[in-house]
Amino acid sequence: MNKKSIFLYDFLQVKGGAEALSMTLIEAIDALDFCVAFSDHNIFSAPERQRLKLIELASYTGIVGWQSIKAIRAFRQKAQFISQYKQVIYSGVYAPAAVRHHPQGRNLYYCHTPPRFVYDLQDYYLQQALWWQKPVLKLLARYVKYHYEQSIAQMDLIIANSKNVQQRIARYLGKESLVIHPPIAVERFNWIAQGDYYLSSARIEPYKRVELIVRSFMAMPDKKLVVASGGSDLLRLKNLAADYHNIEFTGWCSEQQLQELTGRCIATIYIPPDEDFGMSPVESMAAGKPVIAVAEGGLLETIVHQQTGLLIQPQPDENTLIEAVQQLDAETALQMRAHCQQRAQLFRTEVFIDKMQAVLAEY
Repeated sequence: MNKKSIFLYDFLQVKGGAEALSMTLIEAIDALDFCVAFSDHNIFSAPERQRLKLIELASYTGIVGWQSIKAIRAFRQKAQFISQYKQVIYSGVYAPAAVRHHPQGRNLYYCHTPPRFVYDLQDYYLQQALWWQKPVLKLLARYVKYHYEQSIAQMDLIIANSKNVQQRIARYLGKESLVIHPPIAVERFNWIAQGDYYLSSARIEPYKRVELIVRSFMAMPDKKLVVASGGSDLLRLKNLAADYHNIEFTGWCSEQQLQELTGRCIATIYIPPDEDFGMSPVESMAAGKPVIAVAEGGLLETIVHQQTGLLIQPQPDENTLIEAVQQLDAETALQMRAHCQQRAQLFRTEVFIDKMQAVLAEY
C-alpha cells in the first residue's frame, strides 16, 4: 500500500458545484488521483480529462435512473484497484459503493447531501413522475438507499458541506460529521456597476421556486428581472411572462456572462427550499451584491440578514417577495456592498483547501 490518496466521485455530466469542488481538490493536491464511474466527453474534453488524469470505470450513459444503477455497479465491480491507496476520499451518492474494496486504510466521505430523492424529497419526485415512472422511482430509491447506507456505515470520517447537511446526516443516517464549506472562487466575481435589474440564477426547476420570482415581477412592471439559467421549466415560464417586457430569460449562460450579469445587477434572488449550501449567493456577495433569500437551509450559514441581504420567511408568497424587492432598492443594495464582499471571503477556495489538507494530514 502506497501513501497516495484517491478521490472518487459519481460521474461527470454537468459542470455544477459538486463537480467544481472535485476538480478544485484534484488540482490543489498533487498526490491525489481522480476516479469517476464515467463522464460525458461532450462536456469534459479530452485535454481536460487528461489534465485531471481522470480514471473512468465505464462508458457514459445519459439515461436518468440507469445512471445511478450503472454508477453503483461500476464502483462495486471495477474499483478493486483502490486497495493500493492509503486514503480514499469519496464524494457524491454512488462512489461510496467502492468502499468495499478498501477495508484497510482510511475512508473519508465528503457529503453534499444524502440523496434527496431517497429521503426528504422522495414525495416531491413521486408527485412529478408520470404514473408508470412512480413504481420505477420507488424501486430505484430503495436500491440506492440500501447501497448508500451500507457504504456510509464503513466510513471513518464524514465531512458535510454545511451545518444543514450535517443535520440531515444525523437525521437520516445517525452519523456525526465535520463541516467544511465548499470552495467558492470569489476572485472571479467582482462589482462592476449598479445596474437596474435583479438577477435569478437558480436552475429553472419547479422545486427551485423560480416561478414565484417571475410572478412577483409580473406584479411589479416597474422592476426588471433577468433569469440567467435554464432547466425543465424554462419554456413554460417564458410563455407565462411573454407579455411582460420587464422580465428577460437568457437561458444557460457562460461563466463569463454570469459574472458580468452578477457584477452589474442590483441584487440577486435565491429562494430554493432547504438548500444544501448554496454557492450562488456567495458568488453574488463576492461581487458586492446582496441576496434576497429564504431563511432556511444552508442560506442561514452564508447570508447575514440586513447586512449582506434579506432573509425572508420560509414558504414565501408573492407579497413577501415583492416587499423584499421594494425594501432592497439600488441605494440600499449599494450600502451593503462592503459587507457582502467581506462576508464572501470566509468561503474562498483557499479556506476549503487548507481545511481539507489538514484533514488529510491528520488521517
